[in-house]
Amino acid sequence: MPALGAEMDAGTLVRWLVKAGDRVATGDIVAEVETDKATVQVEVFEAGVIESLLVPEGERVPVGTPLARVKAATDISAVPVSPTARRLVTVGNDAAATTATREPAGPAATVHATPTARRLAQELRIDLGGVLGTGVGGVITRADVEGVARAPSQPVAAGRLLASPFARRIARDRGIDISAVQGTGPAGAVIAADIAREESRARPAPATTPLLAAATRTDARRRAIAAAMERSKREIPHYYLGATVDMTNALDWLARENAKRPVSGRILYAALLMKAVALAARELPELNGYWVDGSFRQSAAVHLGVAISLREGGLVAPAIHDADRMDPGQLMAALRDLAARARAGSLRSSEMSDPTITVTNLGEQGVETVFPIIFAPQVAIVGFGRIVERPWAVKGMLSVSPVITASLAADHRSSDGHRGGLFLRAIERFLMEPESLCRTT
Repeated sequence: MPALGAEMDAGTLVRWLVKAGDRVATGDIVAEVETDKATVQVEVFEAGVIESLLVPEGERVPVGTPLARVKAATDISAVPVSPTARRLVTVGNDAAATTATREPAGPAATVHATPTARRLAQELRIDLGGVLGTGVGGVITRADVEGVARAPSQPVAAGRLLASPFARRIARDRGIDISAVQGTGPAGAVIAADIAREESRARPAPATTPLLAAATRTDARRRAIAAAMERSKREIPHYYLGATVDMTNALDWLARENAKRPVSGRILYAALLMKAVALAARELPELNGYWVDGSFRQSAAVHLGVAISLREGGLVAPAIHDADRMDPGQLMAALRDLAARARAGSLRSSEMSDPTITVTNLGEQGVETVFPIIFAPQVAIVGFGRIVERPWAVKGMLSVSPVITASLAADHRSSDGHRGGLFLRAIERFLMEPESLCRTT
């Protein structure tokens, strides 16, 4: 049972998505777990074969309890990624499937790819050994994987639907007609998150009164949040800083950029705020990481936690992995996907346990200034209010400008006010020079 937050001490295994004898790859979703905050999809971190399931569905067990035994498979663990060939599966009315393969890189090959690229490749069964990386030093990015998935050399028969093998398996196991599911993956492919969303939509109403059940879940979430925040304020020596940032340049750049995009692909200013925080975290690494066992552990990656309110009450703060290496358009797409899956109960365990720094934005609620509380064991959280027009002086000239208040809550054990001030100054600099937010290296 994974720890999906510092305050979590137990979870309920809701459903197994595998059975004994199934072959799994690193990153495959194998179970659904319910915590006091949300329902989360648990990933397996060892490639091999499921030997046995140790915890029955419906049982609540403490964090750290073994859920299943996985027998290592040497033919899988010998290579950096699990799929040995690229497979794009198309499903038609007769449920027939066609498979396109490419030559694997070979057991001795070393593949360098971002975590998000690996996860997408694993779900779409794309061999990363055959993907050309365009990132720094030839690192394979999510965009590279999506480009391969859209390759015209992999035709899709008319009237058939592109789907990942994992999504197809889940749909079959749950009795869902995959041809009726709207795909959100590359080239419109149906992925596992689409199946989870469809199942949530089609799930029958519970026998208990819906309002009563919702209230019970909300109360549990509120208690969990209260416990986490109480612990954070008690154990973490917070310090707070704030800065007001002129958003004129950022909003002008955003208007020009959105004019080039279709309506469905337009970017909200929240993506610019997130990218600015991610770049600042990379520049001031003492605010990006964890306080564990009495010392600070800096994270080499920037996994940006995003606070998302749930429809039934409460909130979660899952991670967008490698946010500093995404452009604003990619961050916007990732945010939409994360919010949809958070509210559909299909977040992944890695997304819940990986955030290295968190952002909360209450601008839509009319809030101008936010004083957030750190999510332990992280050491910093950034809050944004709404954009407001204020009198603003620039080089002795007074005008009216759109401004936003950025606030930082940080752990005094890992940083101080001087470094925190530099962090906020970096956010301001990136937002004042919006072209810098397009950096992915």
